[in-house]
Amino acid sequence: MQVPLLDLKAQYATIKDEMLAAVKDVLDSQICIHGPKVAKLEEKIASISDCKYAVGVSSGTDAILSALMSLEIGPGDEVITTPFTFFATVGSIVRVGAKPVFVDIDTKTFNINPSLIEAVITDKTKAIMPVHLFGQMADMDPIMEIAKKHDLFVIEDAAQSISSTYKGRKAGSIGDVGCFSFFPSKNLGGIGDGGMAVCNDQQLYERLFVMRNHGGQDKYHNKLVGGNFRLDAIQAAALLVKVPHLDQWSAARRANADYYNERFSGTSVTTPYITPDCVSIYNQYTIRVAGRDALLEHLKSHEIGCAVYYPLSLHLQECFSSLGYKPGDFPVSEQASSEVLALPIYPELSDEMKDFVVETALSFSKQTQKS
Repeated sequence: MQVPLLDLKAQYATIKDEMLAAVKDVLDSQICIHGPKVAKLEEKIASISDCKYAVGVSSGTDAILSALMSLEIGPGDEVITTPFTFFATVGSIVRVGAKPVFVDIDTKTFNINPSLIEAVITDKTKAIMPVHLFGQMADMDPIMEIAKKHDLFVIEDAAQSISSTYKGRKAGSIGDVGCFSFFPSKNLGGIGDGGMAVCNDQQLYERLFVMRNHGGQDKYHNKLVGGNFRLDAIQAAALLVKVPHLDQWSAARRANADYYNERFSGTSVTTPYITPDCVSIYNQYTIRVAGRDALLEHLKSHEIGCAVYYPLSLHLQECFSSLGYKPGDFPVSEQASSEVLALPIYPELSDEMKDFVVETALSFSKQTQKS
């Protein structure tokens, strides 16, 4: 049996006619940049996120980049974040000329550990960037308290967590700005790259709005030095088809996670920990297991899709060597990188497919214990 890590064709089959009609509508209109589709999607995402404003951009990476630029974070500034995340989080900080400052992650949630943040704040610190990893929000209350105490911005990297909640509050709505990705593999994924920045401050919204179009308020009159961060209308149209299904799809992922959790209970597999304060959307279902690499190869040999998010803590990436970090500086992140493995969690999985994943993983664990 083949069980891919993600099957976008299975999702597409359920909405094919709507998607084709939405794309045709954009092609017929030839309004390919900005336009009513983008504006409507911005309205929808702002509502989903319990925010007043939303600005469509070209990717989740560019959402972070435009947020940093709009908050005037640049050379000489420091941004505190996690080393256990996708490259774009930290790459965006470096691209604006600021310095990323890492703190280690929580042992259970994989999210930034708030208790470690205050110790690394300096007079150069400008912002904290928590990442809501794998669909679960970071512990935001202590982060916001620290930010308020030290007059820091908070940028929520919510690329993997649209519509997830923390104490009833939506991802992106708690900090100064929230950043989403519509990469095709996300719970709300486009048919290419796309992203969104959300906020509740009008002045920040106005800066984000012009920042995505080279900083221009009117054509050929540039208020700021921005970038080409525009969201294509065809992406907005496709996403508008998917938005009504988001809650249902995320609920199906939670149901699949519950299924896995029950089957893996009492075994050597450590299942994802979701704090009682959070509702996760399970962008990934990430287990922890000793001998991860061998299990990964075993699953792949049985045509079961799986992946490691992330195999190398960012403080050890060659391109960030100038920051001066070394192995052992963030032991929780480093250990996670050697143990985590994402299993198929998408809504269209059948019980038969999930059983095959579990039984194949557990049979390998039993073989390992015997040897």
